[in-house]
Amino acid sequence: MIELSKQSGLPIQWNSTTKQLVLGETREAISPDVRLRQQMTEVLYDREADDLDELYYMYRGVALPQDVKKIEERGLRYDITVIRPGTLGSEYVKTAGHYHPLKPGTGTTYPEVYEVLHGRAHYLLQRYHPDNPDQLEAVILINAKPGDKVLIPPHFGHITINPGDDFLIMSNWVAEGFSSIYDPIREHGGGAYYELQTEEGPEFVPNKNYNPLPPLERCSVTPVPQLKLITGLPIYRVFQEDNSAFDFLVNPENYQDIFDSYLQELYHGS
Repeated sequence: MIELSKQSGLPIQWNSTTKQLVLGETREAISPDVRLRQQMTEVLYDREADDLDELYYMYRGVALPQDVKKIEERGLRYDITVIRPGTLGSEYVKTAGHYHPLKPGTGTTYPEVYEVLHGRAHYLLQRYHPDNPDQLEAVILINAKPGDKVLIPPHFGHITINPGDDFLIMSNWVAEGFSSIYDPIREHGGGAYYELQTEEGPEFVPNKNYNPLPPLERCSVTPVPQLKLITGLPIYRVFQEDNSAFDFLVNPENYQDIFDSYLQELYHGS
């Protein structure tokens, strides 16, 4: 049993034997949506790979009973995702990848924030060129460990990869009420780069369906204290202490200066 209470701020555990997330002293199991390999064939490096079937587990709307109404009133949702270790062929297990839509009435897409609770995470972020929506402008890789927070700024699509030998467990806050956009990544056969396991270590292989393809920028985790995204402070607890803290997820158009500053620091610290 993997204890997640300290990292998450919630009384939760992961049972790696039964592959269940359990909440509270009663150890009540929460039902997930399960992403199957068969649902992701189009985005895999090796579409014939059949090493694994269940790839990751998505627990949406996790919350303590006393917080449910406050979360709903703020237009938010707290999720937990568990990605299993291993490879499909030589490619590390990953999420399908998606973009977020524009917030109605604005020119800004919804952002998202992730927190690693257990394991290791590689976040692959990619953004299309504003003047040429058919070409990528930037591709970023962020390597995160437990306690790290990763902000997905507006206009970036993202894929999470588990390069470790243990379950990757992460939480996230996101605005409730919109549907993620999967088609752009699916139509390109995956993200801009595939992460493969080799004898020399992980290797990032370009996806030739993107042309031209920007170089992969490796960036360090960058705290955003203005948004209370700092290592060691669980994002669920941030909401409990200040339920307006994640307004930037619901009203991103009001925080563009902070997003711009974050991207500058992200690149500067790479």
